[in-house]
Amino acid sequence: MSETKEVEVMQSVYDKNDEIAKQTNARLTEKEIFAVNVMGSPGAGKTSSLVKIMEKLGDITPYVIEGDIEADIDTKALQALGIKTIQINTNGACHLDSPLIGEAADALDVQKGVLFIENIGNLVCPAEFEIGEHVKMLISTVTEGSDKPYKYPLAFEKANIILINKWDLLPYVDFDEEYFMKGVRALNPSAPVFKVSAKSDEGFEEVVSWIKENLKQ
Repeated sequence: MSETKEVEVMQSVYDKNDEIAKQTNARLTEKEIFAVNVMGSPGAGKTSSLVKIMEKLGDITPYVIEGDIEADIDTKALQALGIKTIQINTNGACHLDSPLIGEAADALDVQKGVLFIENIGNLVCPAEFEIGEHVKMLISTVTEGSDKPYKYPLAFEKANIILINKWDLLPYVDFDEEYFMKGVRALNPSAPVFKVSAKSDEGFEEVVSWIKENLKQ
């Protein structure tokens, strides 16, 4: 007769990732790198928003770690703009983790500037993992609808800065700003929320000002 035993798991499956994330964060800080974990669903305009931000950084050097399940389309586009970019393909995994980021940052040889880490297009998994970043930037859009904070609360709760992209399309879509913001503030009372459009360039000066201010801290 077989015997069933209960085994208590004492160590979180996230512990190793978090330990490496702290080490990566410390190395980046030592190199005067401000790391931004960029989260958002597929099609939210993460890459196009980063381009607008990087255009306005002035003399601050940008770097990009581009995360995708497959392909390197965005990496090639960024490299064509002269931005130092490296590709990570997860081959099915729904998020980036801290060991991958540590290795990619070393390969990029980052030194003094801003490192944008574009995570996998997903509003669930990326919010669960620390990857060595200093802040999390969440990009949502008016075209996704105003219920996203209610459906994907962790991403909005963890965000240090939130961008509502495609604001130029507001007249053409059913987006309830008041309902959206009520959901955001129930989860995250303090993160600044910026209305932006990667198409029209609206709102990104304010985003860059926020980044520069946090660089000083």
